[in-house]
Amino acid sequence: LTLWGAVAMGTGVMIGAGIFALTGQLAELAGPLFPLAFLAAAVVAGFSAYSYIKMSATWPSAGGIAMFLSKAYGKGTMTAACALLMYFSMVINESLVARTFGTYTLQVLDLGNPDMAVPALGVGLLLIAFIVNILGNKFIQGLSYVTAFLKIGGLVFLAGGGLWVAGVSFEGVSEAGEATPVIGFLGAVALGVLAFKGFTTITNSGGEITNPHKNVGRAIVISLAICVVIYMLVAIAVAGNLTIEEIVAARDYSLAEAARPAYGELGLWITVGFAIVATVSGVIASIFAVSRMLAMLTDMKLVPHSHFGMPGSIQKHTLVYTVVLAMGLTVFFDLSRIASIGAILYLIMDIAIHWGIFRYVRKETGANAAILVIAMVLDVLVLGALIWVKLQSDMVVIWASVIVLVLVFSGEKLFLRNKSDSA
Repeated sequence: LTLWGAVAMGTGVMIGAGIFALTGQLAELAGPLFPLAFLAAAVVAGFSAYSYIKMSATWPSAGGIAMFLSKAYGKGTMTAACALLMYFSMVINESLVARTFGTYTLQVLDLGNPDMAVPALGVGLLLIAFIVNILGNKFIQGLSYVTAFLKIGGLVFLAGGGLWVAGVSFEGVSEAGEATPVIGFLGAVALGVLAFKGFTTITNSGGEITNPHKNVGRAIVISLAICVVIYMLVAIAVAGNLTIEEIVAARDYSLAEAARPAYGELGLWITVGFAIVATVSGVIASIFAVSRMLAMLTDMKLVPHSHFGMPGSIQKHTLVYTVVLAMGLTVFFDLSRIASIGAILYLIMDIAIHWGIFRYVRKETGANAAILVIAMVLDVLVLGALIWVKLQSDMVVIWASVIVLVLVFSGEKLFLRNKSDSA
C-alpha cells in the first residue's frame, strides 16, 4: 500500500462508519450541539492518534495494535485481551456499517419488512466484502482510491447544497429550545469517536505500507484532517435543514432526510447512492485490516485457532471468522446498540494503549508524557459519560459490554495458562 492508498483506506473506513451511521445518534444525545460533538470527538481521536503514530514509527507491523500491546505488556493476558477488544470493536463497526447500508438502501427500494430487509442487505454486503478481500491488496487499494474520491466529492456536494439552502445557519436545530446536558454531550462525543477510529486500520496494515516508519503517521494525520472537515460541513448542513426532532426521528438515515430541502427527491437518491458507496468501501477496507490483525494474534499464539477443515493460509481463515461474526452482529443488534457497545470496547482498549506507552515504552517511542495523560483523561471522561447515559436508558448495552469483557479476559487467561502448562 502506498501513502495515498493508506489514506484512501483510512478515510474509507471512517466515512463509511461515521457521518452516515452516527449523525442521528449524536443529535439524540447532544441536541443542537451535535456538530460540536463531532468536532470534540475529532480532538479526542487526535490525541489518541498520537500514541498510534509514535508506536507505528517505532515498530511498524501488519499486526498493528496487537504488536503495540505486546511491546508494552509482553505476550500475556493483557495484550491478548486488549487486542481482542480492538478486534471485536472493529467487527462491531463492520456490522454498524452493514446495517447502515441496509437502512439507506431501503429509503429508495421497497423490500418489505425493514426488520428483515435491513439485516439481510447487511449480510449481503458483508458477503460481497469477503469476496473482494479474497481478490487481494492491489484490488482493494484501487477500489479504495476510487471510492474515497467519490465519497468526499459526494459529501461536499450534499453539504454545499444543504448549506446553500440553510444559509449556513442553525435555524432548524435552534427550534429545539432545550439546553444540552453536559453528560449527554460527552456521551455523544464518545459515539463520535467511532467516526474517526477508522484510522486504526492504517496501523493494522503498517507492515504492508511502503516506508511505514514515516507513511503510517502521515496517512493517519491526513485521513483525520480530511474527515473532520467533511464531517463538520455535513453536520452543519444537517443542523441547518432539520430540527432536532426530525433528525432523531430519521436518526438511521438523517443525511437522506437533510438532502430533501436542497435537492428534493433527487437528493434522496443521490444521498443513498453515496451512502452505498461509503458503506461498501468502508466494510471492505475494515475487513482487510481487521482480519490481518487477528492473523497476527494467531501467529503470536495469543488466541486459539482452528482451521475447521478450511484450506489456505491463517489470514484467509481469520477473514472467514471476521465476516461470519460481523454477520451475526448485523442480524441480532440494532444500530444504536452496535454503536454504543463498539465505542465502549474501543475506548477501554484505547486507554490500555496510552497507559502501556506511558508506563513501559515511553523512552523507546519518544512519546510526550503530557500528551499521553491528556489522551487518557479524555478517553475516561467520554467513556464514563457514555456508560452513565446507557445505565439510565439501555442496560442491554451495559450487560453486553460486561459479558464481552468478562469472556475475553477470563477466556484469554485460561487459554494462555493451558498453553503454558502444555508447553
